[in-house]
Amino acid sequence: MPYPKIISPDFQMKRKSVKSTFFALGTEVETIIVVASKKEQARARVDIRKIKNLFRKKQRVFCRFNPESELSRLNKNLGVWQEASPDILYLAKRALFYHQESGGIYDPQVIDVLDNIGYKSAETKAKKTELKSERFKKLPADLRIEQNKIFFSRRMDFTGIAKGYIIDQAAEFLRKRSWKNFFINVNGDAYAAGRNKKGEKWKLPVEGATDKETAVYISNEGVATSGVIKKQWKHKGKNVHHLINPKNTGKFSFEIRSVLVIHKKTEWADGRAKVLVLMGKKKGLAFAKKKKLQAIFADRRGKIMFSNIQG
Repeated sequence: MPYPKIISPDFQMKRKSVKSTFFALGTEVETIIVVASKKEQARARVDIRKIKNLFRKKQRVFCRFNPESELSRLNKNLGVWQEASPDILYLAKRALFYHQESGGIYDPQVIDVLDNIGYKSAETKAKKTELKSERFKKLPADLRIEQNKIFFSRRMDFTGIAKGYIIDQAAEFLRKRSWKNFFINVNGDAYAAGRNKKGEKWKLPVEGATDKETAVYISNEGVATSGVIKKQWKHKGKNVHHLINPKNTGKFSFEIRSVLVIHKKTEWADGRAKVLVLMGKKKGLAFAKKKKLQAIFADRRGKIMFSNIQG
């Protein structure tokens, strides 16, 4: 259990937490703010409502399952330059970065493969075609950016890093509102600031670990979790999952149950977690070590392996 629960000496008075859970991005979003007075409680409730509105506003930009989202609009008009919001432009640039860093394993073009094996998007009905390996061009040939415009040769999906990006936006909003102790958790992708109401670091379980008590304790850090546990199904009698390797789109590895990455920004962790799962145990651990990534791997049996984890 890395990152011990160290109690902060600043928490002398009794603290309370204001907690809210709402549905966005296809899952539950949990927000907790630690408060020290009734006046702060009221202010926290107002700010959590604003966080809820922020998630829903950004969802209308990135959601691949919403035919009215900006991403869906861009995906319907391929081969032409289109105006794009700062949110889309930012994540497109980050996608190009993660693509280069990972040697092409991070690739937002795999949306077509997902559709074909039954993971339906907003723009198409699931075709459920035969599994076959599809070859992609290098991403810079299909995704181009020029000032405030963007060019898609193929359909793109940035939702893999959009979740972390929105969490970071929400965390920045709370910091600007002078909150020092809060926690935003979106199904294993999270950002933790300061301490919880007991003065301890925030706890997040490690998905897929055999020992259910395995957890990380974080403060002023983001966490992203990627894995094959929750989203897997059968296609043409073959076990498949939602993590597509663009190097071999017809092969689905179950060597790694999950990878949790800790970084100062949640989006930065998001851009690496999926890549480490797809790389597998040996290459993933080597990549994490080379890039000095703090990561926790759970293999097919739930055995835990660490990379650059302190404590």
